[in-house]
Amino acid sequence: MSNSDANTKGNVKTNSLAENQWLESRQALSRLLELMQTLRSDNGCAWDKAQTYQSIVPHTLEEAYEVAETIELGELDELPGELGDLLFQVVFYAQIAREEGRFDFAQVANGITDKLTRRHPHIFGQSLGVPADNAQQALGQWEALKQQERHAKAQTSLMDDIPLALPALTRANKIQKRAASVGFDWGELPPVVDKIKEEIDEVLVEVNCANPDKARIEDEIGDLLFATVNLARHLKINPEQALRGANRKFAKRFRGVEQSVESSGRAFDEHTLEQLEDYWQQAKLHTKDD
Repeated sequence: MSNSDANTKGNVKTNSLAENQWLESRQALSRLLELMQTLRSDNGCAWDKAQTYQSIVPHTLEEAYEVAETIELGELDELPGELGDLLFQVVFYAQIAREEGRFDFAQVANGITDKLTRRHPHIFGQSLGVPADNAQQALGQWEALKQQERHAKAQTSLMDDIPLALPALTRANKIQKRAASVGFDWGELPPVVDKIKEEIDEVLVEVNCANPDKARIEDEIGDLLFATVNLARHLKINPEQALRGANRKFAKRFRGVEQSVESSGRAFDEHTLEQLEDYWQQAKLHTKDD
């Protein structure tokens, strides 16, 4: 067999495999859409029939966070199931909308496909004259196209379409990125760090007032958190992900403290803070690689 014949055979086999996977995907999605329709039918599930856009939102957020946690913990064998739970949320919204005559799943899928095609002109069409040979250049072109879309929607500010419902750290990060996209940003790290120190000082000024005002303290704490997100952004760290990691680490170490307290035969309130701190340090040693 010639190399040409071998390549042709290999290509046919690859195309056949791709076609089978495509068919399986279509069949799987059809099953899910049909299942969702059945759950919401007259003879369907009472709970599913009672749901609204608003009532599903908490479940959607929970499923999204479970996907993120599965990835962060490296439990990739669990990822298909978690992604399935998240996909079900999309299908659920689309089914409710279909019943109301608003839109259906096909419009959802076509909408995102059209948008991604439009935002990748260097792949699917005429480029904007801007190179996109690496990830940074592609991101720049993406942002330029998003800016055009905002103008088309008559948005007057870069802040207009940043969802209020985003987690606060994530929204702060997005706000800062938008401002940075037009040059409103420090170009180096020292002033970013100095701003955090400044905000800490301002928190302490309010705390140490003769008559501390809780609202003013809250305002200064907010500024401090916003400045800390800015540091994370400059270091290319996702602040939400970093805080989730810190939460997990603290919870794990605190469980170690609880075990030490239990082993001592004494309650928490029978320990001094110094003794509990000693337990904490021991727990840190046992989890130093976490």
